[in-house]
Amino acid sequence: MTPEPPQSTLLIVEDDEDSRETLAEILRMEAFRVRAAGNGQEALDDLRREPPPDLILLDLMMPVMDGLQFQYALRLEAELSHIPILVISGDSNLAQEAERIHASGYLLKPIQIDRLLALVRKILA
Repeated sequence: MTPEPPQSTLLIVEDDEDSRETLAEILRMEAFRVRAAGNGQEALDDLRREPPPDLILLDLMMPVMDGLQFQYALRLEAELSHIPILVISGDSNLAQEAERIHASGYLLKPIQIDRLLALVRKILA
């Protein structure tokens, strides 16, 4: 019997609780392990105490620590700086912002679920 491939772990960093929970539910239904944070500081705290995820889904506009500040802080920590980031935002300059922070991909809100899943799988491949 062939063993099941290990599940990928995703960290969702999104301040809107409904959006965060909906994303988490969808991704769990697709057999991903999901952790969630409401802002960049919560996400950094999570990353410092838990094993690193395989992918971070990052909103840009959040209170406390926004996505750009989070990404900058992440890049300063050698053991975390390799984690790919998928930026999810309603920012009209999303493509430029994603490129600026060297994101592995980006999705404009409102999110199309099939596009989200395809992009997550592509980045993890």
